Parts: sequence; structure tokens; C-alpha cells
Amino acid sequence: MVALSNEPVVLASGSTTRRRLLESAGLAVIVDPPTVDEDAVKRSCRAGGLPPQAVAEALAELKAARVAARHPDRPVIGADQMLECDGVWFDKPADAAAARAQLLALAGRRHRLISCAVVFQGGQRVWHTLDEAVLTMRPLEPAFLDRYLAAAGPSVLSSVGGYQLEGPGAQLFTAVTGDFFTVLGLPLLPLLGFLRTRGVLPS
Repeated sequence: MVALSNEPVVLASGSTTRRRLLESAGLAVIVDPPTVDEDAVKRSCRAGGLPPQAVAEALAELKAARVAARHPDRPVIGADQMLECDGVWFDKPADAAAARAQLLALAGRRHRLISCAVVFQGGQRVWHTLDEAVLTMRPLEPAFLDRYLAAAGPSVLSSVGGYQLEGPGAQLFTAVTGDFFTVLGLPLLPLLGFLRTRGVLPS
């Protein structure tokens, strides 16, 4: 794919989904994942009484800041996502059993996906955006859930919700309110708009 961007951006994340979103939108992407203890950050934020929106922003900023020093002249994008259901925060499942338990906990209920992107350049935070989507999961029969997990395979472990809406995970839902890219973990359209203002993308 030929990039439309005038210069590469740096993605401070190991997320294959976020990289693909940026590349599919025409950006040349340098992937440089940071080392961040996300669990420790979340514990600290929870102890401080912060809402999930603030946690997503804190993690996205920390990722971008960690990588920015290695790329002082390029836009560095940090991103993160939180899943909240009735005050409970969910993380990426560790294995298939954890994914199954998590999906059963979300079944028949509504939950929020909160996605944040932060951009650093020249060692400074220059921009951020925060967005959220609301997803309604249908009640799930255990037999169907087992069949779904077998079909989806290990990919469910890469999603904070234990599903991928762009794949067979679409069958788990009755309604989605919000931006599709936000569900995938990156508020892409506002980010592209900002990159155009910086001359990274043509107007």
C-alpha cells in the first residue's frame, strides 16, 4: 500500500489492530512499543479514585512519553482503551478460560469502551482526544459461546473485551452506539484531522 503521509508517524504500541488502522488510512508507521506496567498504573489510578476515562488518558500519555525521547522529530502516538461495565474494569483475558468467563459476565448487559489517543512531538504533549462507545451484548448460551471461542481462536486474547467486533465477535451484540474505530481502540478520525493540521497528511 502506498502511504499518503508526508512523513512517518511513530506508534507507541504493539497493537496489530492500531497499526493496521493507521496503515489502512494511508500513514507510514514506525512501531516502537514502550515498556509500561499497565496493571500498576491501573492500581494506582483506582486507588486515587480516577474514572476510566482518566486511566485511558494516563496510559496513552505514558506510552507516548516513554517513546517520544527516541523520536524527537516525529509525531509519536500513544493510545489505550478501557472497558467498564457497571463500575467494573475489564482487562485483556489471559487465556481462553478467562475470555469465556469475561464474556459470560458481559452477556446480556451494556458496557462502555473508552479509547484515548495522545500525540507527543518535540518532547511535548501536543494533542489528545478521548471517545467512548456503548455496546449491548446479547444473552449468550454456553454452547454458542464455546463454539464462538473455538472459531475466533487466540485473537480474542488481544482484545480488552475478549471479542473482535470486526470479525465473528459481531455476533455477540444487539447494538453498538458510537464510532467503530473507537471500538477498535483508536479514535482514528480526530487523529487524522490533527495530523492534517501538522502537515503529516495532505489537506
